[in-house]
Amino acid sequence: MRSFYTGKGDDGYTGRLGEGRIPKYHPVTEAVGAVDEATAALGMARASAQDEAILPILSTIQRDLYHLMTEISATPENAARFRKIDASRVAWLEEQTDFFTSQVEMPRDFILPGDSPGGAALAFARTVVRRAERNVARLWHEKQLENADVLRYLNRLSSLCFAMELYENHAWGKTTPTLAKQG
Repeated sequence: MRSFYTGKGDDGYTGRLGEGRIPKYHPVTEAVGAVDEATAALGMARASAQDEAILPILSTIQRDLYHLMTEISATPENAARFRKIDASRVAWLEEQTDFFTSQVEMPRDFILPGDSPGGAALAFARTVVRRAERNVARLWHEKQLENADVLRYLNRLSSLCFAMELYENHAWGKTTPTLAKQG
């Protein structure tokens, strides 16, 4: 029977796609971990979505994020071999965002997450995506990542999560978001 543990990380290091191991607290590992958390948060959003139109989009994004994690996990000499996130994937996110934005009224002020279960899950996913974006930005700025579309993808994804949050709130019957500013 196959075991769910290997013990290889017991020394505080983890492998990459390619030669070598890095500390589990390395910026690459932090970025991959944050993207992995974003994938799970999007899974929570998919599980709680009211409007079924969102489901295949979220599944596609989750698959994209697995490709994104693979590229980040690869050593520099192997990264291009695992590259799937490119300008076309960023453009796809922009198309999705434009669609959902056209379906809802954008609030003029900050909103409080929690107007619907699906909307709240998407708001949470957006914040996790933003953390992943910050981690990937660090890799980009430190020249540990050469594909700028990875960073662009995460930036556009957070915008899409916000638009889908508003859309989901509508699906749950909440057409006016709760604003952070009172009165």
